Amino acid sequence: MIRTLDLLIATVGLVATAPLLLLLLFIGWWDTGAPLFCQTRIGRRGHTFTLWKLRTMRPDTPQVATHLAPPSAVTRWGRFLRRTKLDELPQLINVIKGDMSLVGPRPCLPTQIELIAARARLGVLEARPGLTGLAQLSGIDMSTPERLAEVEAQMLEHLTLRSYLSYLLLTLMGKGARDALPPHKADRHPQNKTI
Repeated sequence: MIRTLDLLIATVGLVATAPLLLLLLFIGWWDTGAPLFCQTRIGRRGHTFTLWKLRTMRPDTPQVATHLAPPSAVTRWGRFLRRTKLDELPQLINVIKGDMSLVGPRPCLPTQIELIAARARLGVLEARPGLTGLAQLSGIDMSTPERLAEVEAQMLEHLTLRSYLSYLLLTLMGKGARDALPPHKADRHPQNKTI
């Protein structure tokens, strides 16, 4: 039932937001010259997949977890996208493909060994990663891997159609938090200026 809802909601959402997505891609192209961001992430049962997002960091940013990125990595436009969660719109494609669910543990990088190990131990890797979930709504991010995995396991153990819909509704209402951003510092170099 949840997979059916994933497909239905993601398809309708992608069609409905297509004009907005095109606009965001155009602005992103002006911002960084490379508005679409793809990255290898860990998915269900530890298999890797390519995750799609709108770019929020400069193209030369190291491939690390958000909380480990350099302070000036996130552009001004990127901060807006992250604050409004619009950068995640392309992930609806991942949901349609079956790489992700709308609700589930956030997909991590292959280099986040501690988090992967905790998730494997608690059975979290058996689920499709998701756009939102209990951890995000509780303000728990990947900077605390053990705690994150524990909350994700708790969510999956008690996940019902009602809680699935509740997580989605709360997320659409703007509840929850993203992975911690590096402290904001104004760029001092002209080539790093953004909109």
